[in-house]
Amino acid sequence: MGSRRRLAGNQEAEPKVRLGRGTVVLVELDPVVGHEQKGLRPCIVVSDPDVTGGQRFPLLCVVPVTGTPGQGLLYPPLSPGRSGLTKQSFALVDHLRSIDKRRIRRAFGDLPQSEIAAIDEGLTAFLGLGGRIVASPIQ
Repeated sequence: MGSRRRLAGNQEAEPKVRLGRGTVVLVELDPVVGHEQKGLRPCIVVSDPDVTGGQRFPLLCVVPVTGTPGQGLLYPPLSPGRSGLTKQSFALVDHLRSIDKRRIRRAFGDLPQSEIAAIDEGLTAFLGLGGRIVASPIQ
């Protein structure tokens, strides 16, 4: 029982900021395996905060960002500006990842709606959800 208290006391506090879909965050992605994106890098939050806010565990899904140009639905371009990105970038939709919120080091700004829509289109293709998504209110 004493070791549990010690371990709990050493954990970083969960971020108190509500992170919406399309928020650009700086995430520590290490450790990784194989071809996964690694290191400290910007990512786009793609989880719905109304769903992730009430979870038992503090998890959310992110899509890493790269400066290396990509082509096609899985690599939509992202413009610098209010989002906090400083240069032309690309979302790596095929690197979708669930992370613990404690990996987040900083939140920047939000993507424009058009760029969130492009990421959503890529996610729909990548996850094979075309024609299967039925909107229903969250209870």
